[in-house]
Amino acid sequence: MEWRGRRQSGNIEDRRGGGARGFGVGGVGLLAIVVVGWFFGVDLTPLLNGVGLPASDPGAPVDPAASEFVGVTLADTEEVWDRVFKEQVGRPYHPVTLVLYSGITQSPCGDASGATGPFYCPGDRKVYLDTAFFDTLAQDLGAQGDFAMAYVVAHEVGHHVQDELGILGPANRRRAEVSAAQANAISVRLELQADCLAGIWGRDAQQQFGSIEPGDFEEAVNAAKRIGDDTLQRNAGRVPAPDSFTHGTSTQRSKWFRIGLKSGQIAACDTFSAKNP
Repeated sequence: MEWRGRRQSGNIEDRRGGGARGFGVGGVGLLAIVVVGWFFGVDLTPLLNGVGLPASDPGAPVDPAASEFVGVTLADTEEVWDRVFKEQVGRPYHPVTLVLYSGITQSPCGDASGATGPFYCPGDRKVYLDTAFFDTLAQDLGAQGDFAMAYVVAHEVGHHVQDELGILGPANRRRAEVSAAQANAISVRLELQADCLAGIWGRDAQQQFGSIEPGDFEEAVNAAKRIGDDTLQRNAGRVPAPDSFTHGTSTQRSKWFRIGLKSGQIAACDTFSAKNP
């Protein structure tokens, strides 16, 4: 993905270096907590108390390349969704704000941390991202490449697109009314739809900006496979339990990314009408 030297979004809220806290938990231990957090969609930062949460570090290093990469990727999503909304929805798209943080920060949806991973919070309509997650994605989960990182950003922006389309709010309210297994099933459809919307972004990024390089889409498909619920549970030494899935299997996630990539149509991403998503 060609991103260096291109326009960056102005919708970045950078909280790094001003009171953010870094984890002192290493490798496997932190990854295990992160993976459990992804499974159940809950903030597990309390489990880290007493195991290496140092005092605030206002001088924490900031990776300028990661900052630029996220800024360029977010700018691309803004241009893509502005055009897609005008053509397919018939109204303007309102861009999301992306919060960059290091360690832990607060959101209306709870603390953002390594235990939660990147997420979209409908409470303030912002995406929360610690760029250290990109290292986890590549080194611990085996999803290398800059387009794999772009896929993560595009997926979270996809949840904002769902919010803009009036899909996210009703789905989350329904989740609060049903059993845990049914709520998880709704969550899976939301996540697969966000994967499909990320595919639409990838297709249009290629057409609008010519920024896609050979192998980029394969990086995104590989990332989708690596973070499927079944794969994560197997890698954590567990037998996959479908009722506990919240994001979809590796096959489902890569399938829906490809659907968006091939179609370029929001209507094609209707995971809620699909009999077997």
